[in-house]
Amino acid sequence: MPSFLARSLVLGCCLMILVILLPSPGSALGLLRPQPSLNFTIGVEGVVWCKSCRYPGYVESRDASPLRNASVLLRCRHGHRALSVWNTTNAQGYFLIQTGTQAAPFTSNNCKVYVPRSPARGCRVAVSPRRKKGSPLKFRRFVTLTDGLQARYSAGRFTFAPQDPSKC
Repeated sequence: MPSFLARSLVLGCCLMILVILLPSPGSALGLLRPQPSLNFTIGVEGVVWCKSCRYPGYVESRDASPLRNASVLLRCRHGHRALSVWNTTNAQGYFLIQTGTQAAPFTSNNCKVYVPRSPARGCRVAVSPRRKKGSPLKFRRFVTLTDGLQARYSAGRFTFAPQDPSKC
């Protein structure tokens, strides 16, 4: 009887140690499960270019100039829900669109980025992607912000060109 009690005690201690050391069922690779109050937003970044025109900031290796003040739209749709967030490009043609928590009902597959038109008169033809097609989101990284976590996506490059290259 004492040996049965001793074996049961050892087995019970081993099980307790195993339960303590194993990650919880909701964690991945032993990481803690995120808090339910986590503020999760999305950010989308990309660049708008004008091919062949030599505007300020022209990059010879790309044969393109960044387009400043291009309006960029993030549009998400899922069922009857929709979200539209606008921003503009800076002097380097870069944009960053950041959403609030209103983006929570959408996945990256529900969203696309559009640049409806070029701000440069001589560079109006959408080369890539086509205007109505938009650009899908590609996940890049998580960014820690002061008010929570942001999933940062890339929309890639948007390129416009002149209809007549001599009229840049």
